[in-house]
Amino acid sequence: MASAGVIDDYVTALDRALRGPRRARRDLVTEARDSLTDCAEAYLAEGMDQAGAERMAVADFGTVAEIAPGYQEELTAHQGRRTAAVVFLTVPLLAVIWSLVWKLFPDAPPNVAAMRPAWFTPLARFLDWLQFGMGILAALVMVSLGRGLRRIRRPELVTRAFGILVWIQVLVIIGISAALSAGGAATLTGFGNYLPGLVAALCSYVIAGWLLYSATRCLITTRGTPVLALSLRSSKQSNGLL
Repeated sequence: MASAGVIDDYVTALDRALRGPRRARRDLVTEARDSLTDCAEAYLAEGMDQAGAERMAVADFGTVAEIAPGYQEELTAHQGRRTAAVVFLTVPLLAVIWSLVWKLFPDAPPNVAAMRPAWFTPLARFLDWLQFGMGILAALVMVSLGRGLRRIRRPELVTRAFGILVWIQVLVIIGISAALSAGGAATLTGFGNYLPGLVAALCSYVIAGWLLYSATRCLITTRGTPVLALSLRSSKQSNGLL
């Protein structure tokens, strides 16, 4: 079974040329190795020596420069779908959780609305609509980057744009939440000891960190790293072995 030499060098170069979720990248690289191995075994069965069979298998498969863009496109779409799924599941849910927390908060004074600034309620409603809107946008991104439904020729543009939007959204939500907390400070007496509120706040911090991490992965996956240079280098190495 061909499992060393030219094929190993090729698979290593391919792995280095790709960016994206670790498991998905490993699956694609493993799939490439299996295809190369099967092809090399077919040449071995025809009487070729091991090194020659591997070189022919790599030649038939294509250079890293030719193969990597298609694999990278799939990884980019995968990262976009993953980030969109995180947003779709967490952001609207967080809006619902906080709505329930405020409705159930037991120590709010009876004239709570009069104690808040005039901008408080419109800003709070805008925050709710922003979160639900991001959930809808995330659903559209998941559909547009879906394997069976994808019609987008440049998934990296969608993934990168969505990653940037998630970063902006998280920062805007943090800013609005801080403003609402300051504006409603007079109505928050006892909130520091209110367990549901503390749990909701902890969930908010965890989700915000998760969103920023996932959005950053979108930007890393689509950034202008020297993938082409790596691919061309491995291509030259493969051509030298042929």
